[in-house]
Amino acid sequence: MNGKYRALWLNNDGDLEVIDQRHLPFEKKTRVLKTAGDACEAIKDMTVRGAGVIGNVAAFGVYLAAREFAGDKVKIKQAALMIRESRPTAVNLMWAADRMLNVVKRADDVMTACKTEAIAIADEDVLRTQKIGQLGCDIIKNIMSKQKINQFNILTHCNAGWLAILDSGSALAPIYEAHKRGINIHVWVDETRPRNQGASLTSWELLDAGIDHTIIPDNTGGHLMQQGLVDMVITGADRVAANGDAANKIGTYLKALAAKDNDVPFYIALPINTFDFACENGVRDIEIEQRNEDEVRLMRGLDKSGKLQTIRITPEHSKAANYGFDVTPARLITGLITEAGLVTPNQDAIGKLK
Repeated sequence: MNGKYRALWLNNDGDLEVIDQRHLPFEKKTRVLKTAGDACEAIKDMTVRGAGVIGNVAAFGVYLAAREFAGDKVKIKQAALMIRESRPTAVNLMWAADRMLNVVKRADDVMTACKTEAIAIADEDVLRTQKIGQLGCDIIKNIMSKQKINQFNILTHCNAGWLAILDSGSALAPIYEAHKRGINIHVWVDETRPRNQGASLTSWELLDAGIDHTIIPDNTGGHLMQQGLVDMVITGADRVAANGDAANKIGTYLKALAAKDNDVPFYIALPINTFDFACENGVRDIEIEQRNEDEVRLMRGLDKSGKLQTIRITPEHSKAANYGFDVTPARLITGLITEAGLVTPNQDAIGKLK
């Protein structure tokens, strides 16, 4: 490919241009990243988010560092390590930075090599999501056939579409594939407080694709499962441990518990580079990012006049806790949908993917 993807691309000046996800769904704006520092800031301030896209921006950030520092390997390595530390939970970030560091170490023409490798990482992600979509859609068809249902109701949490992983996403990739195959599918979209990635981003993607969906408050999913209105739950992941425990957006664990109690299959879709083979126990060992309290206390939206406003919804002096992720134990996960096939969430099956 030529470096043109749906969530990010290299522009005519060789800079990385990304969709600024902080403005969606009300405005579609882009942000130009010229330096490694720009890439690091974009990851930290949530201009870009989603495990895969964070990894892509990290990889292109190292290329920007190579350009910025004219091939000086010492300075490029320092910049790459800065990018690597920009957020703690999504393992794709560390994986991509480490892969780029290996290129920096080996290359003679560092800038060309870094650009080529960053594009290769992004191209590989596109192929991964296509395979995840095809396998996930086959699972959907199998469930529909067994249950003899005409409309498939799927619940997802947060955003794991093309804004999160190039170019079809992980959790949304099977949904896009099902829509393409003409399957009658409806998506329950968790709002995903406190940043509302479901209400703001997943709904925006599905609306653009013409896929039937309904936004629900985060605590509605259990009720829908009790009433038989959910045929499958599927989410993405930011890191999956060697034992199958999976870190995803806060609230995913509760959906998995509800799914288990109501015999609803609960799948996680992820590319293999989201596995952390060195992490033996996800519940115990995955670091959970804690973000700014204001993400809980403040909300952003359009007022009745159509003006974009940020308002406080809590008492001024109340404290807020803002854990970005939780970890779903492997015992609650039906299967892991990867580009290599459906993987059982246990150490033996995951170990074969190394």
